[in-house]
Parts: sequence; C-alpha cells; structure tokens
Amino acid sequence: MILLHGWPQCWYLWRHQIEPLVSAGYCVAVPDQRGFGGSSKPATVDAYRIDQLCADIDGIRAALGYEEFIVIGQDWGCIVAWVTALLYPQTCSAVMGLSVPFWKFSDAWIDRPGLNGKFWYMKYFQQANVAERELDRDIKNSLRTLYHALSADSPSGTWMAQSDHPASTPLLETLPVPGDFSDWLSDEDLEYYVEQYQEGGFGPPINWYRNIPAGKEFLASKGTLRFSQPAAFGIGELDDVGFYDPLWRETFPVDFDDLRFIEIIKGAGHWVQAEKPNETNALIKRFLDSL
Repeated sequence: MILLHGWPQCWYLWRHQIEPLVSAGYCVAVPDQRGFGGSSKPATVDAYRIDQLCADIDGIRAALGYEEFIVIGQDWGCIVAWVTALLYPQTCSAVMGLSVPFWKFSDAWIDRPGLNGKFWYMKYFQQANVAERELDRDIKNSLRTLYHALSADSPSGTWMAQSDHPASTPLLETLPVPGDFSDWLSDEDLEYYVEQYQEGGFGPPINWYRNIPAGKEFLASKGTLRFSQPAAFGIGELDDVGFYDPLWRETFPVDFDDLRFIEIIKGAGHWVQAEKPNETNALIKRFLDSL
C-alpha cells in the first residue's frame, strides 16, 4: 500500500495511519513525493508533470518487489492516486481518495469563472518565483497559516474567502492570522514540518501547480479512461475544497465502474488523517475490508 500526501505536506501527514495498516498486514510505503521533504527536487518545472509523478508511484511498487499495490492519496496526493490508477490498471489494484474528488485537469483550475481581477491561489502560483519568495520568507508562519485556514479550526469558508481580495494580494494576506489549533497539530508537529521545508523551500512543491496545463494536455492525449478498480472517497465535512465544485457529488461517480462509497467525515477540515485519525482509519479499513 502506498500513501500519498499533498501540498503543503510531507509523509508525516500519514503518521496516524501507518501502524494500524502495518498491524493489518500491509507493507506500507509513505514517500515524500517528488519535490517535498527528503525526496529529490529537480530544478525544472516540467519535472513535475503528472505522468512523472505517477511513474514515481508505480516505481516504488517495482522497487519494493511487488506485482500490485493499493494507493490512497490526499490533496495533490489524491490527484496523483487517481491518475496513477488510470495509467497503471495492471498494477494498481485499488484506489482511495481523500479530500479531492476526481476532477479532470481543466483551465478552470487556474482561471476560476467569475474571479476576474480577484485572487486565486492556483493562478498566483503560475507566476515564476513569486509565491515561493513569499512563503519561504517565514516558513513556520506560512505553514501555520495554511494549515489553520484549511482545517476545521477555521470558520467554514475561510479558505474560499481568498477570492474576496484583489489578484495583486499576496497569498498570506488573503488568509486570517491563525488562531489556536485543536490537538491535531502540536508545536512539535509544526516544527517537524518546518524542518522538512527548510532544505528545498516551497518552489518545487509549487511547480506541481505550474504543470496543470500540461496535465490537461497529457490526459487528453490518453483518450477516454475509466476507473476499473474498486475505489472509494472520503472528504471532511468542513473542507472548503468541497466548495470548488458544488456539484461534485453528482458528477464524481460517472468515471468509476466500482465506486464502493463516498463518505463525509464529520467535524473534519482538509487534513482528515490528522484532524480525525480514528474516523479516517475506520474509513480506510471499511474500504480494505470490502476488497
């Protein structure tokens, strides 16, 4: 089983899931994905294309000597998990996503309808060396602000309120000063994350966003792809990402031959594995028990 983190995270997001899955009998790989933490950080933007990211995941399977694997991803890791399942159906035997439904790459990811002249972080990230300069200035404050804004510790809509600001606003100025976290993120947890970002900074992870147009082009070149594997999805009840597409509950299932369930995790924001670890572990177990 391969567990994939997203942005701005690292393997540590899955700290509460590893031991229960090992105890259930799985070999569990929890990589820092390309550009993050202790992983390699290529300098060129196109090194973070979706096909490269997915090849990394099947490469982990091969390197560990397994013929098949189950993949579970969250945030950008969820996007990589979905596309890996599409590209490697012979080796990826099941896929579960957390926090981000399967949305095909589109121009609307960057240029959201109705936001002309307004701030949107994915568009902000397209500018070379702008977002990383802002976020690298004070890594601890950047991570604390981002984690808080997308968690259930912030009022619902906090993350989406960034679009109330002019497009020229820096990202952190669109988000409120973070308050206290509930017990899902300790001072020690935050310090560990800061250490992971000190070596390479935010630039390589932001390059994932700069490859959204290339991802759209790549998947279009593959024609019609469907999920043949068993699949499942969970999302936090208070996760603002669910607002990106209000109709996702209706549109999401159409690409799957065997979607076992969609579940809303009560009381959770975006970081479901850390905010509600017991509930998330139970959801993963439910999916695995169905296979």
